[in-house]
Amino acid sequence: MLKTILIIVAVLAVGVAGLVAYAAVTQPDTFRVQRAMTIEAPPEKLVGILSDLRRGAEWSPYEKKDPAMKKTFSGPATGPGAKLEWDGNGDVGAGALTVADVTPSKVTLKLDMTRPMTASNVVEYTLAPKGNATDMTWALHGPMNIMSKVMCTFMSLDKMVGGDMERGLKDLKALAER
Repeated sequence: MLKTILIIVAVLAVGVAGLVAYAAVTQPDTFRVQRAMTIEAPPEKLVGILSDLRRGAEWSPYEKKDPAMKKTFSGPATGPGAKLEWDGNGDVGAGALTVADVTPSKVTLKLDMTRPMTASNVVEYTLAPKGNATDMTWALHGPMNIMSKVMCTFMSLDKMVGGDMERGLKDLKALAER
């Protein structure tokens, strides 16, 4: 009986090691997910919304997933240094979002997740004027650690995060076009 249990444990250990090795070899070291939309508003209006983290409640898909999340704001109200720390349900986890840079054509944020897993990534909102409208791209990118690589062996990060981005862009469009 003990011998059978040891064989099962050994087979499982080899299987897990094989899965980790497979993920390490087949998955990229970095990821990038992005979505784009044309919004009938000037870039400066979008910069004003995107660089004010308090306005996330008006359009962010993550705030809609957990309206009761605990939020703490620090730093300036808008622009570089503005910071949002949150602690929410299993759909949004916990972490911090900090405005890193703001230009007329791009707002860059630093995203540091602490739950459900730790990760440090970059969020970029790129804005290109198009007549009276703006072509906006929302991108999330960063490094892939071994846990992320294993997870992405079974699920699509692009589909998971991309769907949230699509909902957020639609809500941002509705807000900015008012």
